[in-house]
Amino acid sequence: MSNTPAPAAPTTTAGGAPRGERRILLTGVTGFLGQAVLRSLLETTEDVRVLAVVRPKGSVTGRKRLEQLLRKPVFSSWAEELSTAGGAEDGKEDGATAVDGKAALQEIFDARVEVLEGDLTDMPAIEVPLDVVIHSASSVSFDPPIDEAFRTNVGGARNLYQALLDSGQDPHVIHVSTAYVGGISKGLRQEGSLNADVDWRAEYEAALAARERVDAESRRPETLRSRIRSATLRDGRMGPKAVAAASEEARRAWVDERLVDFGRTRAQSVGWTDIYTFTKAMAEQVAEEMWAGNGHRVSFVRPSIIESAMQKPYPGWIDGYKVADPLIMAYGRGVLPEFPGLADSILDVIPVDHVVNVIVALATQEVDRRGDDAYFQVVSGASNPLPFHEMVTAVRQYFLEHPLEDDKGRPIAVPEWSFPAVEMVEQRFRAKELSAKLGSAAIAYLPATRRTREWTSSLHRATSGLSTLRKYIELYRHYTKTEMVFDDANTRALRASLPAEFLATHEFDVTAIDWTDYFQQQHLPAVTELTKAYSRAKSAQKRRAERPAKPLAERSDALAVFDLDGTVLATNIVQQYIAVVRATRPRRTWPAELGGLLTAVPGYLRAEKRDRSELIRLVNRRYKGYRAEELRELMRGEAGRRIRASIRPEALETLERHRAAGHRTVLVTGALDVLVEPLAELFDEVIATHMDEDAGGVMTGYLATPPVVDEARANWLRKYADQTGTDLGASYGYGDSHADAAWLDLVGTPAAVSPDLGLYAVAKKKRWQILEW
Repeated sequence: MSNTPAPAAPTTTAGGAPRGERRILLTGVTGFLGQAVLRSLLETTEDVRVLAVVRPKGSVTGRKRLEQLLRKPVFSSWAEELSTAGGAEDGKEDGATAVDGKAALQEIFDARVEVLEGDLTDMPAIEVPLDVVIHSASSVSFDPPIDEAFRTNVGGARNLYQALLDSGQDPHVIHVSTAYVGGISKGLRQEGSLNADVDWRAEYEAALAARERVDAESRRPETLRSRIRSATLRDGRMGPKAVAAASEEARRAWVDERLVDFGRTRAQSVGWTDIYTFTKAMAEQVAEEMWAGNGHRVSFVRPSIIESAMQKPYPGWIDGYKVADPLIMAYGRGVLPEFPGLADSILDVIPVDHVVNVIVALATQEVDRRGDDAYFQVVSGASNPLPFHEMVTAVRQYFLEHPLEDDKGRPIAVPEWSFPAVEMVEQRFRAKELSAKLGSAAIAYLPATRRTREWTSSLHRATSGLSTLRKYIELYRHYTKTEMVFDDANTRALRASLPAEFLATHEFDVTAIDWTDYFQQQHLPAVTELTKAYSRAKSAQKRRAERPAKPLAERSDALAVFDLDGTVLATNIVQQYIAVVRATRPRRTWPAELGGLLTAVPGYLRAEKRDRSELIRLVNRRYKGYRAEELRELMRGEAGRRIRASIRPEALETLERHRAAGHRTVLVTGALDVLVEPLAELFDEVIATHMDEDAGGVMTGYLATPPVVDEARANWLRKYADQTGTDLGASYGYGDSHADAAWLDLVGTPAAVSPDLGLYAVAKKKRWQILEW
């Protein structure tokens, strides 16, 4: 298993490592590259101990987070190999060897991996002796807010090098960067220092200060008024607190969007494609100034676009989508009919194990290069170029032979790209986005039905997909229309200097790659399987939602809270009033009464969109002059029987299931209490609106108390839960209106019942159950 002999003597250093062992500090260990580096070091050496910088996450310690990697494919595949080897030697049964493999892997971790709990943005002190530092941690997002990108990529590097200086040690640092640090240019990009005329300290300070300036800009009255108006239109029915929360959320999102634009624009203004490559260039300056500038050794590893492995940890290994994969899979799904790349540009892709093997070579072999000779571009463009059109052809052939399937199981036909101009693609995208926006605006005025909800979902998916594709095009077109070619002379010279026994297990000869074979036999099957796994998980979730209802868990501390109009009953308070008129007024007065009601309906609809409390007040004013006892008598007769008969069958079935489970059933409604008395026997408790009455028992048309709807219902529910000892997390809620989202969010199992479009959007976003009753 090892290429390096184990140390002869067991004596230890002050840090606990046996003399002769090499101790390596590794950052970014939970990332794609870091995982592979850690496995390679542990699997192919015996004289290396790793100190991994891992930050705790919530209550999960850094050590626990590191050990969670053992369950990921990069390490579980190694456990299987260890199991197989153990079975061959010991003759154990399969079940026993599988356990032994995991145990052997855990033993390796326990013996050779330590954790330095912390984060590069708040780097802890380094108190153990180090021989090598591999700095691979960074934010790999191309489009983060400028302050986040600088804090992670530049500030993290600064904090690491300061901690190393403070430790008084002289380890060899391997600084992982990117081949694109040279920025926007044409022609050959040689290895060596950038010598960029940009001050990393000034850029770092300006980036961090940008958030404070943008945040102040977001708080201007005219900006806030705009956010409040938009939030009121969208979430006003949920109540004022929901409007305030939505307004503040929109303000914060605007700040982040503005800072993303700051980063993109600042990077381009000084010659870089995006904030990622700009901050990686500034991080190289940090390493050159703080470490190399103080007489210490630094090797810079600059990979191009890192994709799936060729050999190790196993062919095709990849941990989530990487740079090119979203575009590839969008093409495979038939949603990317064209892309503004240059057909004959060089797409510089490198398998992850090539990058790992260069890092491990620098960390474990006797190689000492300084100055410009210590910059290693791990790339393919110069030695084994891949034209963009060749990659597209390989991808198209693969999907023609192995098509993805649509939602109905039909094979998806992939288009043939013509590589149109950027302007033409953007015009077509703008036209599609405009059509989707107009469609969404039109549907917003339609009533909420199963079909309009389906239309809403389809348009949302289309709009979201177009936005995502536009983002990919904006971000990646610089990588697919580049005229840069990266030289790899230093990397080739490094390989030539390494012993054959090392290269036997750590090969990184890029000229040996057959790109068509790599894509069709390794990379595309891997990312296609990722896509299918996501689809299977989504389908399983959908099937779970569509399964017949299971018996509910029996709990005496759980509530089942029901809204009335549109949930338990298909009717609403206007229809209830019409039924009262028909039952109490002479037939000759019906036309005038109903005519006046129809005249008021547009106002009611506007009130409903603004605030459900306002609608309830307006409709209930029409009960002025009625006697409560008169209405009760009415409800004891035929009118009450009609109300009970109009209960939705699914509501009755659901009520019975909750009763059987011992849950307390509660009806909360804005309807008048006297009108819902026929339903009282179905629920353990009924909370309804009470009308003010004069001394003679005649209704005044004014409510005695505010209606318990939207946020008022949420506040009532909190207090009710406290008073009754209810566990809201174990409780259930059923509502149909956007206003109901305010209180449905409090229960552990919310359900949107035949929801209006506002609640439907909330339920989809929060993955609540959607029921069609």
